[in-house]
Amino acid sequence: MARLYRNAGCEMLVYPAAFNMTTGPLHWELLQRSRANDNQLFVVTISPARDETADYIAWGHSMIVDPWAKVVKSAKENEEILVHDIDFSLVKQVREQIPVFVQRRTDLYKLKSCKTLDFGFIKSLRF
Repeated sequence: MARLYRNAGCEMLVYPAAFNMTTGPLHWELLQRSRANDNQLFVVTISPARDETADYIAWGHSMIVDPWAKVVKSAKENEEILVHDIDFSLVKQVREQIPVFVQRRTDLYKLKSCKTLDFGFIKSLRF
């Protein structure tokens, strides 16, 4: 899905998620940084704060990752608001410096969705 969004022109993906206390420490940051790097865009993840008294205990750690896969901001496990000015020119810089999308061999494979996706609404979003 991230690649389909990237192909549609997205420069930032926002994922609401609630990893648990097992998968959170192992995969939370790894997956965000991987998607940012693979698709050369910002990845923002939003997680509920950890509540030790709840039936489901979330890992927490909402995060902002830049197109270089660098963690720009990270919350802890408790309630916290992350504020950061996103400079989308960084997306263009990364894509120009490492032009992996123009070097793809699309004559050898094709990535498509099972359904027709309408990404028109994305172009109208302003951040």
